[in-house]
Amino acid sequence: MFSTLDTIVAIATPPGRGGLGVVRLSGSRAAEIAQALTSRSAPLAARVATLTKVRDDATIDEVVVTLFVAPHSYTGEDVVEISGHGSPVLLERIMTLAIGAGARLAEPGEFTLRAFLNGRIDLMQAEAVGDLIDAATPLQARAAFDQLDGTLTRTIGEIDAALFDLIARLEASVDFPDEGYHFVEPAAIVGTLDGIIGRIDTLLADAARGRMLREGVTVVIAGRPNVGKSSLFNALLGTDRAIVTDVPGTTRDLVAERVDIGGLAVTLVDTAGARPTVDPIEREGVARSAQARAASSLVLVILDQSEELSDDDRHVLDATRERPRLIVKNKSDRPDRCDTSDLAASVVSVSARSGDGLAALREAIAGALTTAEPLSDTPAITNTRHVALLDDARTAISKARTAAQAAAPEEFIAADLQQARERLDEIVGRRTSDDVLRHIFERFCIGK
Repeated sequence: MFSTLDTIVAIATPPGRGGLGVVRLSGSRAAEIAQALTSRSAPLAARVATLTKVRDDATIDEVVVTLFVAPHSYTGEDVVEISGHGSPVLLERIMTLAIGAGARLAEPGEFTLRAFLNGRIDLMQAEAVGDLIDAATPLQARAAFDQLDGTLTRTIGEIDAALFDLIARLEASVDFPDEGYHFVEPAAIVGTLDGIIGRIDTLLADAARGRMLREGVTVVIAGRPNVGKSSLFNALLGTDRAIVTDVPGTTRDLVAERVDIGGLAVTLVDTAGARPTVDPIEREGVARSAQARAASSLVLVILDQSEELSDDDRHVLDATRERPRLIVKNKSDRPDRCDTSDLAASVVSVSARSGDGLAALREAIAGALTTAEPLSDTPAITNTRHVALLDDARTAISKARTAAQAAAPEEFIAADLQQARERLDEIVGRRTSDDVLRHIFERFCIGK
């Protein structure tokens, strides 16, 4: 991993121009290096925003410098934030001067890694920082902040404390065998473990919904040419992203954009119209459409309400019969000649042109993706790593429960419960390999 002895520096604000930009320093020499960049002779005062100038041969920028003294900082080390004008040229220059004064350019996620290593946050909270930065919908941001605030940490801690108490009583029975006294009876062990398993099951039952919320989903718009796929795609996005013409086969490749639907980050994919064709480019587009449908979380099959079902319509319906799908009858402002009564799927009528029915379609999409479970309450667990480790812990606890029912020796039960605690320790980061830490923090931006 990275050296924690160096003082590190990075631009903490996003690339590009803005009103303000921040250069962040962390480490034992942060205050010294910041002092060397400014025109001030007096030392920086902790938690005081100080107006000063950054100088080289001449004044570079007027800035506000704030010192946070360890351990009361984001990283748990001395941290200095230099807030200047948001010109990339100025910020790069300030950072270069800091490096020249003895700092090292931070690696991706190194500030948050130091916060973890210094005990300011646990590993789940560190991962939540990355999720909060990457959040594309308000609900994603809320779920990430709940974890950053320690909601899941407290739940895991309560489970771990219950296991620790049970292990302590089991080991006490092992340590005093001559007295013939059991500090906990098998029936009490089973009852306690049933309660713990129930809490874990509650978390795991919501895991699929949580993963969907964190990672997003893909929704493919499919149908024959000229039924309004691209028009509906644009209407759901609220912008003219896909080309719309009266010429069949206008869309020949996949067009994808991300949109917030019911709190979910949905990647919406417009596809080529499904029909037999000799055009090699269009044929490739049709093949890619089929691949996209197969990999999607949900397919919107678009039909023209003003026309009877054609052979091409039926081909798309047959091809998507085994896929999660919604039937969308477009052009609801026209007479309904499209009989869908024999289709075993939900049907929504819309008008991509006027916008009629779009709100109902959004609700139907969100309902289909979440199996009608509301997303208003954010799931406690959203991370695949957490789910896998929690599932392993549950398996170990179940083994201990079976052993307790069979009146197995206390040391066997305790060994299984200790294995479960090790999995919980991995979730919060009390025992985690460098490879796992590197994988987690490498996806962070530099400066966080």
